[in-house]
Amino acid sequence: MLSVKRTQITISSVPLYVSLPLLKIEESLRYFIEIAYNGKNYHGWQVQPGSPSVQEVLEHTLSTVLRKDIGVTGAGRTDTGVHAKQLFARFDHDDIEDTTKIVFRLNSHLPKDISVKEIVCVRDDAHARFDATEREYEYVISLRKDPFQQDYAFLIHHEPNIEKMNEAANILLEYKDFQCFSRNKTNVKTYHCDIKQARWIRKDNRLIFTISADRFLRNMVRSVVGTLLEIGFEKISLADFHDIIKSKDRSKAGTSAPAHGLYLTKVLYPGNIKIKKQEFPG
Repeated sequence: MLSVKRTQITISSVPLYVSLPLLKIEESLRYFIEIAYNGKNYHGWQVQPGSPSVQEVLEHTLSTVLRKDIGVTGAGRTDTGVHAKQLFARFDHDDIEDTTKIVFRLNSHLPKDISVKEIVCVRDDAHARFDATEREYEYVISLRKDPFQQDYAFLIHHEPNIEKMNEAANILLEYKDFQCFSRNKTNVKTYHCDIKQARWIRKDNRLIFTISADRFLRNMVRSVVGTLLEIGFEKISLADFHDIIKSKDRSKAGTSAPAHGLYLTKVLYPGNIKIKKQEFPG
């Protein structure tokens, strides 16, 4: 944006006034973009050389629509084939006057398996990953063959004991260290997670497991589900479940449930992370 300032110039001791244009430099603002995606065709969220990822597609589309190279940082990773009903990513850009219009344009360019829900202005120090206070996942199991659910639910042929699985799910709340459910050779400083809830419900011909925590380890939810199913099929006992958690040994836990039944459903942030544009100077 150009503005004009009257500046005095002296020539041969005679003051003259001329108008000099001043360029107003726009400050870069921070935004959170909320997306949802079907993970079937992607090797997870994070960019991987030679493999399609959600992050790569989103960055390319943002860069095309905003006509500027845009990099995004997500609230976390999802593995190959895992879906997300809600995930936030942050990016920096000049003032976007009409975010609704940009959302429409992004959705017009994005493939049908990725959608943008909203773009909001946030504090300039906001971080999509480290500022998240809680994350929620759902795992869906189908008890009957359904051609419309084959890519979105794990089909099993015998119904497990859901009461036993809920007893075991409650045991999770007694612990903090979940190394036994973490993928080996992962680069983390701690295996501690504060699980807020973990429960199974039956809805029609589906079993739905919901678990929320401040953070999750890589492959943790699918490992938990696989182990709970072994309890439901009475392959291991509740006492065994305690021993597995205490062992901190991934080989003691059950086989990971397939990725296509897992959904990231919710990411929560502090209420003061969003700000109004008028709070910015200029």
